[in-house]
Amino acid sequence: MAPSVVPSEDSHQSEYIAPCDARREFISGFSGSAGTAVITSDKAALATDGRYFNQASNQLDSNWHLLKTGLEDVPTWQEWKGGAQLIGVETNLVDLVWGDGRPPRPNEKVSILDIEYAGKKFEEKIEDLRKELDKKKSAGLIVSMLDEIAWLFNLRGKDIPYNPVFFSYAAVTPTTATLYIDDSKLNADVVPYFGEKVLIRPYDAIFKDAEGFGRSLEVEAPVEGKPPMPEKKFWISTKASWALSLNLGGEEKVDEVRSPIGDAKAIKNATELEGMRACHIRDGASLSEYFAWLEEELVEKQSKLDEVQGANKLEEIRAQKDRFMGLSFDTISSTGPNAAVIHYQPEKGNCSVIDPRAVYLCDSGAQYLDGTTDTTRTLHFGEPTAMEIKAYTLVLKGVIAIDRAVFPKGTSGFALDTLARQFLWREGLDYRHGTGHGVGSYLNVHEGPIGIGTRIQYSEVSLAVGNVISDEPGYYEDGNFGIRIENMVMAQEAKTEHKFGDKPWLGFEHVTMVPMCRKLIDGKLLTQEERTWLNGYHQEVYEKTRGFFERDERTMKWLERETRPIHVMEFALS
Repeated sequence: MAPSVVPSEDSHQSEYIAPCDARREFISGFSGSAGTAVITSDKAALATDGRYFNQASNQLDSNWHLLKTGLEDVPTWQEWKGGAQLIGVETNLVDLVWGDGRPPRPNEKVSILDIEYAGKKFEEKIEDLRKELDKKKSAGLIVSMLDEIAWLFNLRGKDIPYNPVFFSYAAVTPTTATLYIDDSKLNADVVPYFGEKVLIRPYDAIFKDAEGFGRSLEVEAPVEGKPPMPEKKFWISTKASWALSLNLGGEEKVDEVRSPIGDAKAIKNATELEGMRACHIRDGASLSEYFAWLEEELVEKQSKLDEVQGANKLEEIRAQKDRFMGLSFDTISSTGPNAAVIHYQPEKGNCSVIDPRAVYLCDSGAQYLDGTTDTTRTLHFGEPTAMEIKAYTLVLKGVIAIDRAVFPKGTSGFALDTLARQFLWREGLDYRHGTGHGVGSYLNVHEGPIGIGTRIQYSEVSLAVGNVISDEPGYYEDGNFGIRIENMVMAQEAKTEHKFGDKPWLGFEHVTMVPMCRKLIDGKLLTQEERTWLNGYHQEVYEKTRGFFERDERTMKWLERETRPIHVMEFALS
């Protein structure tokens, strides 16, 4: 039997998937969002990155060999499978094993995102795309990424948990725009919303239509020694499926490109940016209310609360805020050693009681009509160790370094990554995940093509005004504790005294409004500039969120305590 490769993604290359597409999880037992399984007749391996080493070690049984991607002398899954050539198969072997137990494909209704939140009409977005196609002499673009389709047409769905997208394809040519989606998913207002500007076709019709698109291309007169080639080609994303490319006619009629929709979507318009500011204030107030409640429960009342109960309480608080539409991912509510599992996911009946004497890491986010949030705070409700304080402060210095960065236009997130790691590196410490990822606007919490980190693709795209990106360094000691701090920042033009090369300079505006944990900060390790930044940040958090707590004495006292200015003299005798 030839090796069988089982990826994490669905046919749309979604990072987060519907239960019916969780083939790799079904076959391996590993539930992380990233990883590739390779199965032969007598052995099996799973490759994943540093975010999931601990989780995969716990979830894989003795049948599986774990390939820790990125470590020295560890083969990639491609190397592990040997020299076998990849061949596409029409029948999915995992589905044959899964059988009737496989969940059905979701069929949730699609809704229109009002211009009040989208900021730009779908007609304008399509026209901008057509200009790009014309400029590059392309015959059209076949769109397969679900968040790109949702953004292009100003629609949102519920087919994938936490991600407001829907199963569909799209095709845009110089004269037509087609959305491939099943009629049963459309609310009554969607068809008149499109009018004659967008044709609706069944979801599965894309492959038959793709064959027609391929045949429609005009072919140049043959040249001796060269095969006949079309004057124009269709674009598909570099993440599109092999099946889509083959149905269009293969390499002769297809160009694989970084999606122009992905690039456009990553640059938020003024409405989206304002929505991000507003929803992060509401979301920040929710987190402060939760942390104040949790501290009272654990310390004063000495309640026994597990990690899932904590996560549920936070969701309950968030749900009371305006424009709340749900969570943006499973809340990482982790105490003590669990905080060292980077993408830990607590489950009822299989989680820990929150220990007030240990580090508590909470990484969570929400979907609002006006934006998407993702915030991490690490707290301690007892007496932290010297190492926990040091690690937290070094991570905080990295957060501040990214926040305060000023850089010339054309700089990538790949180039900025060391700013966050430098303080840990000086101590021989590091973390096995990226420093930042793009974030959608009431869309996917992880959004390309931008990011801050060591992945080579982050060097291919420059940061631009309007990008929204996370700032989240960390540090983790397996079996002991984990530290992560995450703010959301937006790229903007920076004011500088000079403009070398007569080019714009960029910086960041932070929008996350949640205090840092004072108990974990060693002020002696902060420079004066860092203390000034921290005090200014806390003053901003206090001013923007205190209005939510006029009748909430508990949270107001907590907020006042956590945001009061930090002075170096507080630590001089400690």
